[in-house]
Amino acid sequence: MKNREVILSTRSLGKYFYAPIKFKVLDGISFEAYKGEFLTLVGKSGSGKSTLLYCLSTMDTSYEGELFINNEIITGRKINELAALRNRSIGFIFQFHYLLPEFTCLKNVMIPALKLGKYSYKEVEERAYNKLEILGIKDQALKPAAKLSGGQQQRVAIARALINDPAIIMCDEPTGNLDSKNSQIVFDIFKQIAHEFGQTIIAVTHDNDFSRNSDRTIELADGKIISHGKKLNDVF
Repeated sequence: MKNREVILSTRSLGKYFYAPIKFKVLDGISFEAYKGEFLTLVGKSGSGKSTLLYCLSTMDTSYEGELFINNEIITGRKINELAALRNRSIGFIFQFHYLLPEFTCLKNVMIPALKLGKYSYKEVEERAYNKLEILGIKDQALKPAAKLSGGQQQRVAIARALINDPAIIMCDEPTGNLDSKNSQIVFDIFKQIAHEFGQTIIAVTHDNDFSRNSDRTIELADGKIISHGKKLNDVF
């Protein structure tokens, strides 16, 4: 991939926990993520990968160093600015889908776009149907989320994360509660999102197959990057 576009980067990012004692959980983290890249963060429990993801997501702002998104410095921004940035530019997918069980799948997917206020209700509805179709569950749109299987619910959560066409999708153990078949479905969806739609995936995972087949892995240990895995030139 020539002239790779940097979508997110960090410079000497560090973070402390203070209970029960002062402890440095992230230590001098510097890396770049690129447009259309499927990047996984790996490491043993306690390595700092989930803490790093939450700093990258702007939901945790108590860190040292600098965070850049779209070549703009994010560190030091006000809370309301960060909230607007997240809704506009970052999608979130978690191990648990966090759907509203009494709402239909369609309504769950629509929520972030209605909050954004960029489109009319009808346009949001059309966009939601489109995302559900991409994920192969348009036929489930009007069912309550609680009536779906775990794999289907996770796909609804992915559609919700995609509704505003964010530049970056951040995922915390997105296949942690799924069987191997549904994990493969989610993996294939992520690959399509990155390579066909040019959106960047940054995913924390313990799933070795998931990380091995992503474009690049960054491995952490004791709060430091110890490996950048595959070289980008090998995969783009």
